[in-house]
Amino acid sequence: MKEASFYEKLKGQRVHCVLCPHQCILAPEKIGICRVRKNIEGTLYSLVYGKTIALNVDPIEKKPLYHVYPGSRSLSMATVGCNFKCEFCQNYDISQLPDNIRAHEIPGREVTPEEIVTAAVLKNCKSIAYTYTEPTIYFEYAFDCAKLAHEQGILNVFVTNGYISGEALKTIAPYLDAANVDLKGFDEAFYRKIVGGKLSAVLDSLRLMRKLNIFIEVTTLIIPGHNDTDEQLRAIAEFIKNDLGVETPWHISRFFPRYRMPDRNPTSLKTLKRAYEIGRESALRYIYTGNLTFDAREDTLCHQCNTVLIERQGYIIKKNSIKKDQSCPACGAKIDGIGLSGDESL
Repeated sequence: MKEASFYEKLKGQRVHCVLCPHQCILAPEKIGICRVRKNIEGTLYSLVYGKTIALNVDPIEKKPLYHVYPGSRSLSMATVGCNFKCEFCQNYDISQLPDNIRAHEIPGREVTPEEIVTAAVLKNCKSIAYTYTEPTIYFEYAFDCAKLAHEQGILNVFVTNGYISGEALKTIAPYLDAANVDLKGFDEAFYRKIVGGKLSAVLDSLRLMRKLNIFIEVTTLIIPGHNDTDEQLRAIAEFIKNDLGVETPWHISRFFPRYRMPDRNPTSLKTLKRAYEIGRESALRYIYTGNLTFDAREDTLCHQCNTVLIERQGYIIKKNSIKKDQSCPACGAKIDGIGLSGDESL
């Protein structure tokens, strides 16, 4: 265990956690909504510091991040826990813990931040991805890893639901190079009922990330009957355009039955294509459709002349013709991202 960051002590040994917008107030021996932060005798502790539940080398495209060193390796890590309760969670077996979990029952193997960064160096990873569950809830662990990673010239990326306080985001921003943020819909009722949080807080985090110069890619999992109307999809596209910038990549992902939604149908290809067109209508530069076995739109096109610059097949880069100055070889347009040229990516 490690004493948590971002909390204040209250009377009667209660504590107020301010790491995320839930703002949990905990009596002694109580744990937060994330199930991994506990009040022990008036001090808030992280129960997952140094306890890795997953540690793998992934292609950066799997995050998905298509505009951060395409074709490179990313050391991907996670602890258990999450501050959302998404009914469609793909990793519910490690993100959702029982309400009565005890500190000694938290799963994971001990891996120090130094060992994480050493592994990234040895495996020739361009980045460390804090992913699979929600990196906000293991903030202290991720923060210590991120500082060491930058000392070794390794990038840090969050794959996140965006449910993090402004103070915490500003603290890690000097070490956080990029983030893929799940914008799960554009309806407060959907967020409250199906996700377990507030849409407005996620939007605030996205705006702050842009202000802090964290490179952002956005992912939306389209769930039939919940967030698949033209109105919601257009609202997401317009938010990206107006608040984050047309240069922000938008990943449109297909839903499959999972967790507490076993009977809902997969997203239709027609809906995915319509979402793609809505993104085009909003003048977004880079739009991708994923979680498909065929007919996926994975290639990076020049936003000015439509030349195919990066050709993808799944997580494999088949071609990358972006020049060293991150420009299109056909028209010279600047392509947005980090380390995009074919010479720099691998």
